[in-house]
Amino acid sequence: MGAMTIISRVIANFQEAGVFPIVVVTGFKGAELEKHVAKLGVFCIPNTDYAQTEMFASAVLGLTFIRNKCDRVFFTPADVPLFTNTTLKKLLASKADVVKPVCRGWSGHPILLAGSLVDKVLTYKGPNGLRGAIKTYAKKVQVVEVEDEGVLPVAENRAQYDKLVTINNKLLFRPAVEVALLREDKLFDKDVALLLSMVASEGNVKEACLRVGISYSKAWKQLKALEKNLGFPLLERQPGGEAGGGSRLTPAGHRLLEQYDKYVEAVKKYATTIFPKYFEER
Repeated sequence: MGAMTIISRVIANFQEAGVFPIVVVTGFKGAELEKHVAKLGVFCIPNTDYAQTEMFASAVLGLTFIRNKCDRVFFTPADVPLFTNTTLKKLLASKADVVKPVCRGWSGHPILLAGSLVDKVLTYKGPNGLRGAIKTYAKKVQVVEVEDEGVLPVAENRAQYDKLVTINNKLLFRPAVEVALLREDKLFDKDVALLLSMVASEGNVKEACLRVGISYSKAWKQLKALEKNLGFPLLERQPGGEAGGGSRLTPAGHRLLEQYDKYVEAVKKYATTIFPKYFEER
């Protein structure tokens, strides 16, 4: 896989296509995996019963977390790391309830689900997991033919595998922009934005810390320092002892996060636009 781990490559491919948020459902060596992806801007959900459950159980955990947050949702097992962002963009061009990539007659991943389908999938109790849920509830399933062998889980031989890695690496050559707001020191960056987004979603700082892989005490220290620096509160707090109580973003906190996200998106778009001017395709 070169210098990148499998999960890092999956995440990078989604990020290159502008997919957010990205949720990683962990199982075996979950704590180690969460530590590995902690700085990649993703949310981690542990499946503590991974040894006794099928993949659909992990899918349900991820979909439960992401429901109502997106109008469409990609799903892929982590052993399909070599699909390209070009394939993702082709899938996104469809408006069907379910969109599947097919290469050389074989169905692959990731599949794209309409947000309106997620709640129905979460109620499914029948056989064949996600496939059975899609067959039961999806009104329209569109198959998209792609010339991307990376949508399939296993390459036929080492030479083909290395070829796919080379193609994937070429497409992953891109600008990686991280935006921080400064005064005398760093004031606000992607890690703080991710934490605040998680607090807004979970309504609980302790739960948010678990999702983004930061200690509860460190998070509060950062948030308090940030509020002091900004001169206004970011959170409205409800004491709750060991459970961490309830917390929600203040209107000013929402506004700051919203403007930061819009600014980052604009900067990334500009960086992508001018990238070919400085770096030729070869």
